[in-house]
Amino acid sequence: MQSAAHWLVMVALMPLEDPAARMRVLRSLESLGAAVMREGAYLLPDSPASRRSLEALADYIVKCAGQAHVLHVAASSAGQEEAFKRLFDRSARYEHLVKAVESLRASLGQADPSAISRELHKQRRELEAIEVLDFFPTPARERAERVLAAAEAAVKKLLFGQAAGLLGRTWATRKPLWADRLASAWLVRRFVDPQAKLVWLDESQEPPEGAIGFAFDGAHFANTEVRVAYEEILARLKLGGNAALARIGGLVHYLEMKGNPVAEAAGVQMLLQGALRRARSEDELLAEAEKTFDLLYEAYFEPAKG
Repeated sequence: MQSAAHWLVMVALMPLEDPAARMRVLRSLESLGAAVMREGAYLLPDSPASRRSLEALADYIVKCAGQAHVLHVAASSAGQEEAFKRLFDRSARYEHLVKAVESLRASLGQADPSAISRELHKQRRELEAIEVLDFFPTPARERAERVLAAAEAAVKKLLFGQAAGLLGRTWATRKPLWADRLASAWLVRRFVDPQAKLVWLDESQEPPEGAIGFAFDGAHFANTEVRVAYEEILARLKLGGNAALARIGGLVHYLEMKGNPVAEAAGVQMLLQGALRRARSEDELLAEAEKTFDLLYEAYFEPAKG
């Protein structure tokens, strides 16, 4: 009895007269994690999602006057099965990430810890991107996860040694979410504790026992007459030395309390309003807002010279 197909092969002939369409197809295949068997033949492990993606891509190729077929195949032997799997080995990408992380960790003590934290955040995103396409995990994946986690812990210890009790905690604020509450939640996730649990309270709801409250009356980090909660967190956790975070604080202050005008405030306000309209929940709203604050931080951040 013939074994069931475990692999998908797309055989494609793309029109040379449409280089833009050809490039679009190749980038789509790369984003799916497809392996190149030879020119015009691309391999993926069989799954419903991969099948739908390849069939949609094949339809696109045909519409562009090309030819494409998606085939279900099975390896003819255990050796061929292993050869197919080796085409998806992500070990080199993991090793490249490990070297980058180890280099960053070696600079602890010489470079600004917040700058290293920023770079480690990029490596965390890169690791997540690799893992999405790692269909057959190897020990290299576990090693990369361990090395990155260790580096993050070392930086966190330097940055927040005086606030170790804030790690692994629940943070709570009240609905509705707007600039200060969203920025404070982003700050906690990015620079205090990436694994922090965030809770969104109704107006009369009490915070969970042991939770750290922010941006409401009676919270651990509450607004004052002169500072919003975001600025309180910066000051009390000694993060104000990071100029990029301080500039974001000025912008959030203006959106919530006015004061000194900030040129880009109107644009950020529009982005947050768009996020409010798009989001179906507070978690989705924070995810959208985090993109805005990440980009602001990138724009404001000035690497140390020399």
